[in-house]
Amino acid sequence: MDAPLPPEIVIVAPRLPEAPSESVYSRSELLDEDIARADRLDEALRVIPGVATFRRNASAAANPTIQGLSVRASAPSGAGRTLVTLEGVPLNDPFGGWTIWGAIPPERIAHATVMRGAGAGPYGAGALLGTVRLDERQDAGVLVSLSVGDLGFSRASALAAAEDRAFSLTLGATFEQSNGWIPVRTGRGDADTALDSEAASGVARLLWSDGARVFSARLSAYSEERSAGLVGADSANSGSMLSFVFAQPEGPLNWRLQAWAIRSDLANTSVTVAPDRNTTTPANNQYATPALGWGGNAALRWSHNAGGAEIGVDVRGADGETRELFRYQAGAFTRSRIAGGQTLLGGAYVELWRGSRPWLISGGARLDYWRAFGGARVERDLATDSLTLASSPADNDAWAPTARFGVRRALGGPVSLRAAAYAGFRPPTLNELHRPFRVGNDVTEANAGLSPEKLGGADIAVEFESDSFAWSIGGFATRLEDAIVNVTLGAGPGTFPPGVFVPAGGAFRQRQNAGEIDAYGLEADARGDLGALSWRVALNAVRARLGDLRPAQSPSLSAAANFTWRLTSVTAFGADITHESRRFEDDLNTRTLSPSTRVDLRLDHAVSDRATVFAALDNAFDAAVETAETADGVESFGAPRALRLGLRLR
Repeated sequence: MDAPLPPEIVIVAPRLPEAPSESVYSRSELLDEDIARADRLDEALRVIPGVATFRRNASAAANPTIQGLSVRASAPSGAGRTLVTLEGVPLNDPFGGWTIWGAIPPERIAHATVMRGAGAGPYGAGALLGTVRLDERQDAGVLVSLSVGDLGFSRASALAAAEDRAFSLTLGATFEQSNGWIPVRTGRGDADTALDSEAASGVARLLWSDGARVFSARLSAYSEERSAGLVGADSANSGSMLSFVFAQPEGPLNWRLQAWAIRSDLANTSVTVAPDRNTTTPANNQYATPALGWGGNAALRWSHNAGGAEIGVDVRGADGETRELFRYQAGAFTRSRIAGGQTLLGGAYVELWRGSRPWLISGGARLDYWRAFGGARVERDLATDSLTLASSPADNDAWAPTARFGVRRALGGPVSLRAAAYAGFRPPTLNELHRPFRVGNDVTEANAGLSPEKLGGADIAVEFESDSFAWSIGGFATRLEDAIVNVTLGAGPGTFPPGVFVPAGGAFRQRQNAGEIDAYGLEADARGDLGALSWRVALNAVRARLGDLRPAQSPSLSAAANFTWRLTSVTAFGADITHESRRFEDDLNTRTLSPSTRVDLRLDHAVSDRATVFAALDNAFDAAVETAETADGVESFGAPRALRLGLRLR
């Protein structure tokens, strides 16, 4: 007689489930079907108005240093004022704070939650405007996505997961390339080239569970190369991440222990453009930016029918530097620069919630300590190896107490009212503290004396939710103090401290704590499912001011609509429409980027239970989406109309 088999163990995700208290705060969700339509995760997130990378270009064509994410469009930043996590691990780059979206293919993500507002409590530093919480796909099986298209585009992605009674192993790889497009249209010269790109990433994850506890070990890596649209200007970035999680995610008492490390590197070259745009001259060769980030966190949560509590601690560290060649003269670089330092951040929090119909109340508080230390900037003459600049900025530190509080009240039936108030902070990144950079003829200097940004805000909304229809409408107000922005201090030609030459047609800027950004706005979202037709519309309208000016790259209105029409049981037609009002390229509001409206169309047809073919027409009406404007008025534009054909296998 055969021995009875042991009961099958269901392997759950290596994270604590969402706390009931999260529903008192402003949030939007993207499910698997929302994410699957995009080739890049930042493109999927753009259907939530106000959520976008610093500039209008998607990450496939954007320099890594401007891939930081903005929420509510009230204060965008290249470094990003939004914390992005994957199963609780921060994905923000340890040197620059931005997020490398090519390292997170959509095929690996099952669910995304955008939390608006400062993330005191379990999220902490960096979650200034909001948090994007990503949940990795857990189901067993194989998922393959293949596509080709205009602009020399091709992409292949595969994800395979197998499991037995206690173990699960997932392996994934993605490769993508594009010949791109030339962003400059009017005034284009021989120096203008296409924004070509190539990216690859891979992941391996092992899960173990005994039915109550779960252990996860995850290793991932990525590599990207891209042109900046000018001869001699390009970038390459690479990195890897290792994380371990041990958790008990189910039951009345939950806990989590997590540790992670991120290695990243960035190479970036910039050029000076001749007035006729026919030639370029090398301006800077940032040949390496090695950085190491590490951290860990622990959380303990207990709950009962009426409420619960969570306490936790976390720590993050970063060590990195930029290595550059600059001051190009007589056909060669004549100076070298090495600049960098270290940062350390630690915090503890407590979060409480209690629910008693019709009320749900939640509140939490944090205390963080931040320190920047070991900073140095050394510049040498390459011919003589003599020092031309040597500085060791003073160490800097700060204590940051923050908190958040929210309440939700059911008003009867499917209608509820919620309100929240919160405070958060974001310390400057190593990039902002130590790395100067150049874009075309514009030069921005670092500032080792920067202080952390601090934000306080509140929002209120009315929400309705039923099985087939849901909507929410609300308002928010925030004040961002000591905002880190690129402040224009002069125009070229000229030499500025500490000996930086800016050519004609360029601007000299420095990162500074430039004061307060006050913002208030309206956000609304509605979605429904009528059987054959499902739809979603949303908008974000915000008035943001830094003094008498609008923050750079902050549109006053962004709106999105998505429609999916199931023509038959196996065929569906979809449309994504996004609109954005004008935004300013610079802090002085002298360079205006025109309003933009883009329509993306898609047709999916299931040829079997496991195979779907699709055709996607991106920017279907070939809208001119202005993405940048130089000091001398040369405009750059986003991708033109392009057709993609693809196959998805499950």
